[in-house]
Amino acid sequence: MDNTEDLFRRLEQLNEIGVALSREQDINPLLERILVAAKNLTRADGGTLYRVVGEGSALRFEIIRTDSLAISMGGTSGREISFPDIPLRDPDGSPNERNVVAYAVNRDVTVTIEDAYTERGFDFSGTRRFDEGTGYRSRSFLTVPMKNHEEQIIGVLQLINATDGQGHVAAFSEADRRLVESLASQAAIALTNRQLIGQLEELFESFINMINLAIDEKSPYTGGHCQRVPELTMMIAEAADAVGEGPLAVFNMTERDRYELKIAGMLHDCGKVTTPVHVVDKATKLQTLFDRIHLVDTRYEVLKRDVEIVALRRQLAAARGETVADDAEIHRESQEALRALDAEREFLRHSNIGGEAMNPQDQQRVRDIGTGHRWRNPDGVLADFLSTDEIENLSIRAGTLTAAERETINYHIVATIKMLERLPWPKHLVNVPEYAGGHHERMDGKGYPKGLSREQMSLQARMMGIADIFEALTASDRPYKKGMKLSQALSILGNFRRGGHIDPDIFEVFVRSKVYLRYAERFLDEAQIDEVDEEAVLA
Repeated sequence: MDNTEDLFRRLEQLNEIGVALSREQDINPLLERILVAAKNLTRADGGTLYRVVGEGSALRFEIIRTDSLAISMGGTSGREISFPDIPLRDPDGSPNERNVVAYAVNRDVTVTIEDAYTERGFDFSGTRRFDEGTGYRSRSFLTVPMKNHEEQIIGVLQLINATDGQGHVAAFSEADRRLVESLASQAAIALTNRQLIGQLEELFESFINMINLAIDEKSPYTGGHCQRVPELTMMIAEAADAVGEGPLAVFNMTERDRYELKIAGMLHDCGKVTTPVHVVDKATKLQTLFDRIHLVDTRYEVLKRDVEIVALRRQLAAARGETVADDAEIHRESQEALRALDAEREFLRHSNIGGEAMNPQDQQRVRDIGTGHRWRNPDGVLADFLSTDEIENLSIRAGTLTAAERETINYHIVATIKMLERLPWPKHLVNVPEYAGGHHERMDGKGYPKGLSREQMSLQARMMGIADIFEALTASDRPYKKGMKLSQALSILGNFRRGGHIDPDIFEVFVRSKVYLRYAERFLDEAQIDEVDEEAVLA
């Protein structure tokens, strides 16, 4: 092959490399591809890629390859590079020009060396020590700075020992220099673009975390949920991805798919920034900005005072001879009235907790108490003992939220969808609104906000639905309940599976793959982790 044909072949190879570099998404494989491409173009036996670090103060070894010694360090090799960074400045602040890679950066020049052992002006003592320890002979060097589109040097390519067609070590040619300079320029731009994309992704995730922090600051009871649901969703997705047979065997994820689902999980409750704190944190039925049961207590003190005043007036009238009444009888009747009031107050206090389902008789008793007494409110108006709002809250059948408050809570998913659908999602994140907005839908179409059926939902949204419910059942940081044990939470989910609430195939993977247990070992209290009868749960 003549020189012209060889150069043409290498130019074609350079073009192919440029295309490949533009497609590479991960930094480490990108760096490795750059170095390997430079070695192949020049038939070099070894090479090192350095990156500028420390705000331009040093060069760090990123990738090292030497074929004849079978050395492969950094990048995807799994072998860490322990060599110290190379300073670009001496201790006195002057440029470090003893080291050839530092010289190339400081002078912004390509350095070609035919034989390191005879070259003057550079310190190759480290190279000589390496050669003595390995039996290698470092001879020819080609050192090329990597400059991005802003003409900033972001790294250095250094190639060692070019070889001729017969495998003998030779000097790097002028064609080698031009090709590697061209590659270095393309590589620097590809690397800079990848870094910029990484920085934008980091900035985007930081904005998401900022939203979750805002939710967390509003309510410490929801911040953990915003962090744990994405984790659990990814655990379920990875388990489904590993399935080799059955309905989920066709499900598989690329790294982009994983990132898209991760972002959706992080944003699945972003609409909670619109939910009032007193609803999110409502630990008792009468709680708003404070627990209004204390106002009810005060009214009972007024009623009890009135009972005592009436008794004293009756006793005084009897003492004056104005009425015929027995002191003992007056005392007994007043004590009975006071005990009845205390019993009512205790009943309302218990009703206010909302930890158990309230039967219709108790609900009616609340209404009877509310209208059975009269008192003068702070405006001096004679009114029912309990307001309509207080009666409604204290007679809530289950939990602590009224129907209107449940609608307020549920609106967060509508807000989430509205917020996410307004963002200009790039192609690889276009499914985020659907994944994040579907975790309150049901397989039977009875969920909200859209009433979607199983067939209308993505697998990812169905996975997030299971993660959301399981986290809520087992969370120990809610103001209105304790975290359930595994057996109880899985039993409830098993009922949900049979009732058309959650996806049965994904739930089976969740159980069979023991995702629930791995999650529990990371996030739950030890006391919550008990024995689970998986067959009974899946029956």
